[in-house]
Amino acid sequence: VSRKILPGYILVEMDLPENGWKTTCAVIRNISGVTGFVGSASNAKPQPISMEEVKRILQRTGELKGERSMHFRQTFTVGEQVKITQGPFESFSGVIDEVNAEKNKLKVSVQIFGRSTPVEVDMAQVEKI
Repeated sequence: VSRKILPGYILVEMDLPENGWKTTCAVIRNISGVTGFVGSASNAKPQPISMEEVKRILQRTGELKGERSMHFRQTFTVGEQVKITQGPFESFSGVIDEVNAEKNKLKVSVQIFGRSTPVEVDMAQVEKI
């Protein structure tokens, strides 16, 4: 960590199930150091932050530069070959299996130990081959 953006907070991206969300939240609250969710009472379902808030946070961290991510939404399609240019799978090549334009994420199948393995990467972390 080079600098703290929101000291004392962690941001978690998760899909809460309609049924069972209380159990999921209880598991998270039981993690050492977690005291609760911002903006919700102890037994209330946590509310997500808006996409605008997410963009502002990502811009502050340098992970989103202006409207750069909007460019990616139109350029990737299932079946395309890409090379991962950043992150733990840097230099791996693979085929796009899934495009999540809303979250700017791709599911890419790469070869790891001779097996096709799906990995999720940000659109900004890949380039077309």
